[in-house]
Amino acid sequence: MNKNNRWIRAYLLITAGTGIMAFAIKSTFDPIGLVTGGFTGIGIMLRRLTMDVWEGGIPIWLTNLVLNIPLFLVAWRRKGRRFIGRTLAASLLLSFWLGVIPDCDLAGGDYLLAAVYGGVLTGAGIGLVLSAQVATGGTDLIATLLHMRLRAYSIAQILQVIDGAIILAGIYVCGIRASLYAVFAVYITSRVSDLITEGGKFSKAVYIISDRYEQIADAVLHQMNRGTTLLPAVGMYRSEERNMLFCVVSKKEVVVLKEYIKQIDVHAFVIVTDVREVLGEGFLEYS
Repeated sequence: MNKNNRWIRAYLLITAGTGIMAFAIKSTFDPIGLVTGGFTGIGIMLRRLTMDVWEGGIPIWLTNLVLNIPLFLVAWRRKGRRFIGRTLAASLLLSFWLGVIPDCDLAGGDYLLAAVYGGVLTGAGIGLVLSAQVATGGTDLIATLLHMRLRAYSIAQILQVIDGAIILAGIYVCGIRASLYAVFAVYITSRVSDLITEGGKFSKAVYIISDRYEQIADAVLHQMNRGTTLLPAVGMYRSEERNMLFCVVSKKEVVVLKEYIKQIDVHAFVIVTDVREVLGEGFLEYS
C-alpha cells in the first residue's frame, strides 16, 4: 500500500470512527445520562447543568471543542506538529459529528440497552480510529502530557484515574444508577475496540518440555503444517539441561496440538498462553 492510499485509508477510518462514536453519544449515552469519561462525558454533564441558563444546555460538541483547544496548543509546544496531526483531525471531526447528528433515544430510556448499544457502537468507533493509529484528543491527550511529568505511572494508569474521576462526578449530576451502567458501558467499549483493532485473531503460544521433543516437533511440522523453535533450558530443581519447544498456533489448533502431545508423551510439561497478535508467515501479513 503506497503512501497516498495509506493516507486516504487513515482518514476514512477516522471519519467513520468519529461518526459512529458521535452517534453512540447522541443516541444512547446523552439521552439517558451515561457519563463514560472523556471530554464527551464532561459535555453530557455540562449540558444538564446548564439547561436553565442555555436553551437545551451547552452543546456537547462545543464543550469537546473548547476543552481540546488549549490541550492541542500545549501538545504543539511540548510534542511538536507531527505528534498532533491526525489527532487534531479526529478531534475536530468528532466535534463536527456531535454538532450535526440529531438527538434521538435509541434505547428508549432503558439503561441496560443504552449501556450495551452505546458500548458496542462506541467501541466500534474507537476501534476504527485506533486502527488509523490515532486518538481523538481529550483525556487521552491529557494523560499523554501528564506522563511527561509522572514517569512512574503509565499513560493507561493516568487515563484510568482521569476518566474514573469524570465517571464519579457523573454520580452527582446523573445519579448513581446511571454511573453504574456507565461502568458497564466502558467495559463493553474496551472489549469491542480491542476486538476491532486486533481483528479477533488471537493466537496461542505453546511451550513444551518433553524428552520426546523431536517426535512432537515432527508431528507439529508434518501433521499441522506449523513450525517450532527448539530452545535450550535448564531445570533448576535438579540442574538438568532440557530442550523446550516453542510454537504459535491458532485457538482451534491448540486443541489438536495438545492431543498430539498426549499421544506422544503423557508426561510432557505444556504451557499454553494467549498471544494478542502474530505477524509473519501463516498469520497476519505486514501491511
